[in-house]
Order: sequence, then structure tokens, then C-alpha cells
Amino acid sequence: MNGSAVGFRLVSLVLFASALGLGGAARAEVTLGKLFSDTMMFQRDAPIRVWGTAAPGEMVKVRLVGKTDERKGETKADDKGGWLVELTALAAGTDLELTVTAANTLVLRNVIVGDIWLCSGQSNMEWSLGQCDGAEDAKAADLPLIRRIKFNHVNSPSAQAEPPVTGAWQACSPQTASGFTAAGFYFARELHAQTGVPIGLLDDNWGGTAIEPWIAPEGIDDTMKPAIAAWRTEQLPKYFDELERWLVRARADAASGAAIAAMPTMPPGPAAGYSGIYNAMIHPIVRFPIKGTIWYQGESNGAEGESYLRKMEALVGGWRKVWGQPQMPFYYVQLASYQKPTDNPAGADGWAKLREAQRHALRIPHTGMVVAIDTVPLAVAGDIHPKNKYDLGMRLARWALHRDYGQAGLVPSGPLFKGMKVEGGTVRLEFDHAGSGLMVGLKDGTRKPVVEDPAGTLKRFAVAGADKKWAWADAVIDGKTVVVSSKEVKEPVAVRYAFSMNPDGANLYNREGLPASPFRSDDW
Repeated sequence: MNGSAVGFRLVSLVLFASALGLGGAARAEVTLGKLFSDTMMFQRDAPIRVWGTAAPGEMVKVRLVGKTDERKGETKADDKGGWLVELTALAAGTDLELTVTAANTLVLRNVIVGDIWLCSGQSNMEWSLGQCDGAEDAKAADLPLIRRIKFNHVNSPSAQAEPPVTGAWQACSPQTASGFTAAGFYFARELHAQTGVPIGLLDDNWGGTAIEPWIAPEGIDDTMKPAIAAWRTEQLPKYFDELERWLVRARADAASGAAIAAMPTMPPGPAAGYSGIYNAMIHPIVRFPIKGTIWYQGESNGAEGESYLRKMEALVGGWRKVWGQPQMPFYYVQLASYQKPTDNPAGADGWAKLREAQRHALRIPHTGMVVAIDTVPLAVAGDIHPKNKYDLGMRLARWALHRDYGQAGLVPSGPLFKGMKVEGGTVRLEFDHAGSGLMVGLKDGTRKPVVEDPAGTLKRFAVAGADKKWAWADAVIDGKTVVVSSKEVKEPVAVRYAFSMNPDGANLYNREGLPASPFRSDDW
């Protein structure tokens, strides 16, 4: 058995014995937390924190050593046996060895230091490379400096100390890559290829989950107070009035022998259903420094609009607070196209308002959004799990390269609606991230690159007058702006673009090949 296997087997045996409570000697042996194993990774340029259990009051020594660097520290286990040692930061490095010594000695090998990204959200973040169109990429994935650890699905009413992981960290290889989060894999591969920095992925997600249980209590305290106050002062009084009217009717029906209607239900509070997944799957790792987060979620909140924006603010603000990283990068995917397209110029169906809330979430500092409406072939628009995660990972990587890895000249996003100006019977639209110019693009939903359609016309633009009646619009690119008009709307006041559940045919891109986000100028 090689040294790596021995190190991990020793940790596993100690944890197993401790869990079973096998006598005082077993309980006294030093153990490491579940996040620590051979092949693991630490965040560069950040405090290196190592923790575990030992006999109460026992001295624990920790040493992390590489070819040119060494970090060491020691502490005493507290009265419950818990301990944590913080070592000073290291730059990126490989082939380190972590030794923990108390009554016994644990050794973890093949440890590296680089940038660790949390990959969280629901199923489209959890969807693995093997479940997508990445078979050839998995076969070629000899990438030992990309690492990953997978989290189990656990919900808890209270904050937990250890994360729900049962396996060890894995290096990315043809044997392991198919299990990696697909979006995270392409994100990590591109970052590593562009920078040479080792990249780690905390594969911490859960299909089918809403945003609320991921939010830290600290986020609710900071950003949800207005919603909670409105619930108490507006929604609850209305409910109590309805309940009193029901009680009068119910008494009368009971006296007459008539059927009694069901009692009205209390409106759920803004904090209902919050933080359970955070408690079990996020809280246990907040003392483990990371570089940032990539997030793909929203399907389970798809009926919402601006309320989702408040929840995004709570999520991001709460996570940054508990990690103690107020400027932690947070990059996320706007929901992809889904179901059959409609021909209603007003749109506003399905996930249109949820996508709008996601676009508005860009007002949160140090965030970036990836547009995904062009990553689903029309033939599979009924699949809520699009197989093309390549474009998403590459687009997420652009944000990180632009913001966090010194490539300030890289255009990170497709066009984002900035403002509009009415010019007689037309409206001129301005955009952020117009890049080197705008174009009509062609893309079939697969990972094939966007190509310009010089003879094509822009689609999925609609205009309305003050009467709020929408009509499809003619749209023409003019430099880095778009001019829209319609013969049916003589005095336009509002514009919408791709504002529907499946805006098939939406084709505004910048020349960097990135799609424009759906938007509306109105708040009707």
C-alpha cells in the first residue's frame, strides 16, 4: 500500500473508531475534520486552518511542509476535545505534506495550494460531466492540479460543525472527471489553462432546492428585515381579518348544520424555510478560506420576480459575512431557455421575471452574471437540464479572469441593458459590455461557437406605448446601440427583449460572441 493510501486509511480508521466510541484510547487519538484528506487543497494567500478532535487539553502540533516552504503551529484541545490551528498563508504550490501530531500522528500527502471555488445551487450545477455532453473531455482530463470534493445532501435545523462528506478529495483524471460538476469542471479547466494556478472545487449543491434554505441567518438579518416587517404589518393583519370573517361564518354554519369551509392558512413568513441546507452544507466550511463562488439556481423559485432579488442579496451578503470575505467574488448563471416558445410580444411568461431579478442582482458588488438562453437547442427545450455546460463554464471563467486574474481587458459579459432614449417614433437602446461592437449572431444551442449573420435581422424585440399594448419591433444595430421601432406603436415608451420563458431566436450578441441578457425597460 502506498503512503497516500496509508495516510487516508489511518484518518478513516480513527474517525470510524471515534464515531463508534471505542474506549478512551480511541477517543483520545487525534483526528482531522472531514474536509481533510490526501490530495486536498488549501486556498493560497489566505490563513490555512486545520481542525479536528483530540483528548481534552492535549497539545496538537500541525506542520505543512513543501520543497521550499514550511508552516507550523500548535494548540491545546479545548475541554470538549476540539482544536483548530491557523497557519500563515502560502502562495500557490504543490506536493506538500500535512502532519498532525498529538498522542498519534496523521500524515496527509499530495496536498496543494491554489484557488478554491464553491460550486453551489441546484441540479444544473450538480449535473456531472458524465451526465452532459462531456465524454470526450472526461477522457482527456489529465489535470492533476484541479481538485474536487463532493458534499452529500443534508438539511439541518441547527448549524453543524462538520460538512457532510464521506469521500476524499480527488485529483481530476480520466478516471474521476466524469463525476465532477460539469459547469465547475469547464470553469476550473479554463482558469487553470489561462493562469497555471491550481484550482479546487467544493462540489456543494443539491438538485431541486430553492434558494431559501441556502441563505445564512446572517444574510436574513442584514437584508430581509424590510420583508419581515412588511409581513408583520401588512400580510398578517389581512390574514387576521380574513380569519375573523371565517370564524363568524364557521360559527353560523356549525349552528345551522351546514358544511364549514376550510380555515384560511397563514401566509408564510419571509424567513420560513430558510437556512436548513446552509446549516448542514455551508456553515461547516466557512472557516475554510475560499476564492469565491459560482452559483446556478433559480428553477425552484421560477415563479418569482423581484422577491428573488432580495433573496440573492441575502444569500451573497450572508455568505460573505460568515466567511469574513466582504468582497468574495460571486458569479452566477441566469436561467436557460425552457419549454416551447410563444409568440406573445408582451412576454412575461414563465421564468421571464426571475431572469429579470437575476439581471438586477448585478447591483450587488463583485458579482457577475452569465446569460444562458442560447445554450439549449430548440429540439430539447423541454429538458430542464441542458447538456451544454461547456458554454456556461467558459462564460463563468471569463468573469473570474476579468475580475480576479488580471485580465481586465477581457470582455466578461454579453450586452446588458443600460438605458434608452426616445427619438420620435424610435427608441435607441444603450448597453454595458457592448465590447468591440454588436452583431446579429447565430448559435444552435450546442457548444459550437457563435457566428455572425451579416444578412440577419434582430429578433425578439417588442415595444409599447403608454397604453401598454405590445407589438413586435424592427431592431437595427447602430454602432454600439440598437434602434427599435414598430409601425403599430407611433409613440413608444417601453422596450422588451427576449422577455419570455423560451425566447427562441433571440440573437443580439457582442462581437466577442456573448449573448445579450433578456430585459425590459418598464416595471409594468
